Amino acid sequence: MKDTLEEAFNEVYLKFKLQFYKKIFSRFEEREASLTAVETFCAEAINALHEPTIKEFADFVNISPENAAYKVQNLIKKGYVTKVRSETDRREYHLCLTARFYEYLSMSTDYIGIVLSRMQGRFSEAETEVFERILRVMSTELMPEIS
Repeated sequence: MKDTLEEAFNEVYLKFKLQFYKKIFSRFEEREASLTAVETFCAEAINALHEPTIKEFADFVNISPENAAYKVQNLIKKGYVTKVRSETDRREYHLCLTARFYEYLSMSTDYIGIVLSRMQGRFSEAETEVFERILRVMSTELMPEIS
């Protein structure tokens, strides 16, 4: 059972990644794909952390604050991130993603919506509710390394 479950999960995860990569490569022809792979990972981490400071971002990805600042500066230059001064501590800046990033992200999330719509057409409401519950338990209980 474990191998079958693991294989099925990996197959689905791989297909989501491949669909995203396919979209990214199609943008190269249009000269719109301006993020490197590392910059994409950084922007996605910033998105998941919900407007972190550079220090919070650096701590999460386990790099030096200087290295984080360099990566963030590249994202700012390319128009994917802005720094917004903290209302509570004027010495701090929060990293905010721009509309350009969310357009980029939609290349991945649009496909998720398509697949979920197909699931709702294929499975009963009870089955999709069980699937949703499993996903929520996975996220909240089975993946404590990422809060």
